[in-house]
Amino acid sequence: MGLVTPAVLPSSRKDLEEKLALFARFPGVRRIQIDVVDGKFTAPASWPYSAEATKGTPYSAEATKGTPYSAEATKGTPYSAEATKGTPYTAPKELREMVQKDEMLPRLDCIEYEIDLMCLDAEDAAALWLALGATRIIFHAESTIDLPRFLASARNRFGAGDGFAPGLISYGLAINIASDSALLEPCLGEIQFVQFMGIAKIGQQGQAFDGRVVKKIREFKAKHPDVPVQVDGGVTLASASELLALNVNNLVVGSGILKAADPLKAFTAFEALENSYGV
Repeated sequence: MGLVTPAVLPSSRKDLEEKLALFARFPGVRRIQIDVVDGKFTAPASWPYSAEATKGTPYSAEATKGTPYSAEATKGTPYSAEATKGTPYTAPKELREMVQKDEMLPRLDCIEYEIDLMCLDAEDAAALWLALGATRIIFHAESTIDLPRFLASARNRFGAGDGFAPGLISYGLAINIASDSALLEPCLGEIQFVQFMGIAKIGQQGQAFDGRVVKKIREFKAKHPDVPVQVDGGVTLASASELLALNVNNLVVGSGILKAADPLKAFTAFEALENSYGV
């Protein structure tokens, strides 16, 4: 697997398809991260949660009956009538329709898909992306009040059931710069890697690298040298060199590639760092 994972934050399904096609043409790309933002955990919403994708139409009580979004199923959750102050939850319709049509993510024979779930309904969202062929799921440590219980639920649901063979799916935990890394400690046995966010405001590409993450990674690596670590957000060639010196295993790069005058050249420059640091 390469050093760099290109990332896409899609504004629409068309945008997603175009950027996945672009990355798939890059020699050496074996993994792509898709960022998913629900507009609630952080904002603004990306596809498939954007207003355009959902057409602003919440599901009726009849439409959601017997689903994870019904009034009964959401009772006591962030999507209950009380929690949302009477505002019905709008599910990702386009994504569900893709699953219903048995569609799959492109080039699964040679590309692994990693889904960064910046959303409150992360477990239900994971089910849809896994059905589309994704094999790496990133949950955010701050998106739930009981992280160990949440991860155990996800593992029981996907790791040993629902048609997914144990070991097929990899789970990662993402943690924000402002969060205490102690959040990760009770969960390390449930995950395969940790993603440190390199920016202060997650869910938006093009932000400057926040150097505070360097200290967090150094401290974490000192305690857990064998846990794979990747960094997402603000990664440039300069910050990449600093991160690799800390034995970071993988770099997630979005705007550093997509906003470059020559995206392939930018990707190649990042990949060339692998030879310098031997990761």
